[in-house]
Amino acid sequence: MKTVTSTSDDRQVRREQMLGQQPIRPLLMRMSIPAMVGMFVNALYNLVDTIFVGQAVGPSGIGGLAIAFPFQIFLFAIATMVGIGSASVASRALGSKDSRRARQATAQAFILATALGLLILVIGVVYLEPILGLFGATEGLYDSARTYLQTIVFGAPVLIIAVTGTNLIRSEGRARSAMISMLIGAGTNLILDPVLIFGFGLGVQGAALATVAGFSMSALYIAGYFLLADSSLRPSLADFRFQAPLSREILQIGFPNFSKQLGGSVLAVVINNTLSIYGGDLSIAVFGVINRLLMFAVMPMFGIVQGFQPIAGYNYGARQYDRVKEVVRTAAVATTLFTSVFFVAMQLFPATLMRAFSSDPEMIALGVTAMRIVVFALPIIGIQLVGAAYYMAVGKALPAFILSIARQILFLIPFVVLFAWFWGTMGVWIAFPVADTLATTVTILFLRVELKKLDHKHQRETQKTRLNIENDTETEEVEAHAVG
Repeated sequence: MKTVTSTSDDRQVRREQMLGQQPIRPLLMRMSIPAMVGMFVNALYNLVDTIFVGQAVGPSGIGGLAIAFPFQIFLFAIATMVGIGSASVASRALGSKDSRRARQATAQAFILATALGLLILVIGVVYLEPILGLFGATEGLYDSARTYLQTIVFGAPVLIIAVTGTNLIRSEGRARSAMISMLIGAGTNLILDPVLIFGFGLGVQGAALATVAGFSMSALYIAGYFLLADSSLRPSLADFRFQAPLSREILQIGFPNFSKQLGGSVLAVVINNTLSIYGGDLSIAVFGVINRLLMFAVMPMFGIVQGFQPIAGYNYGARQYDRVKEVVRTAAVATTLFTSVFFVAMQLFPATLMRAFSSDPEMIALGVTAMRIVVFALPIIGIQLVGAAYYMAVGKALPAFILSIARQILFLIPFVVLFAWFWGTMGVWIAFPVADTLATTVTILFLRVELKKLDHKHQRETQKTRLNIENDTETEEVEAHAVG
């Protein structure tokens, strides 16, 4: 028993030294770079999927993937709701030295992930045809979309488990292990893509099978990690019982991220249906390409945000508010720098990027104009993501929810519909930078208020510490005088 306790104490000390004491900038790099690598590779295989399908099938294949994309976003929305919610509970519990609660959060997360994954699988199988109709599948894109989606549906449970587990691993400061989980899945996908799409001639179905196989391998790695690794979050069998209050807290904290991701799914549905009215199949294919490129551009930023959350959550739980404030500012600057790099590339080389997916001159011409407009406000969106992630990390569900839905639901979806009514497909593209600017402005206003609150909390903690030191000193002096 002493050995187990000693090992647990050693882990706690190492975690406290890393998350609670290391300088913020190098710590954020240490936590973010593995996540960025993993997210980058994940974005790369999504991009490669689309490139391979475009070369093997043509614009109709890319359009089919664009139709199925909202369902994939919905799956990730469920997965990140459970993963980020449980990671927030676990990291704050570790920060306050409550290891038992952290282990219970882990067990509860896997119960929720498995149950929700199986539920989505059943719904996807039963309602596949209505889902395709809702997502805007036109006659020309229907077969490709159906082929891709009916395979992805069966991968729902392993996808949700893999994403949930990766977030939990990262919450205890094991950024490298979380990266390995993502690399295993992405690497499997990248290897199988050309084999299944071209070697076996499976086209769109091959891309879907490679994706499911990748997440299955990630889920196997995560199972091995929690069974074999020296983890503070490893639950016992007794922890695997449903606890309604803990599940409710996990879902409440993760719900803002779910809302943001769900907004992306609803947005994709709205854009697909709007483009089918004003632009047709080619416009849907163009949006499919730009959407994948945007994912590729923002994935490093998501890596920074994922590295940021356990640092913010731990230090908030440990009442080190000066460190929380510093990591918010550092993450905001870092995400802005990364998105600015991709903004420049997408403004200068849009035609080159479009040609990687298709040789159709009409599609390339339409894509060049659309891309330059859509990414016009790309450099500032990192601030918006950091703001929403901060409130999730510290367990403040309401402001996290508001900021999570601001860009896509409050601004972008209404603007897409309104602007398309005035300016057709051009209005769809213009809606993006307008919504990005407004959502970022709202986030800055929220964060200014929150950073002032952190200043006040830090001052109170400093005063309390000083008083404790003075009281201890007085006590020592009285005791010394009595002895004398």
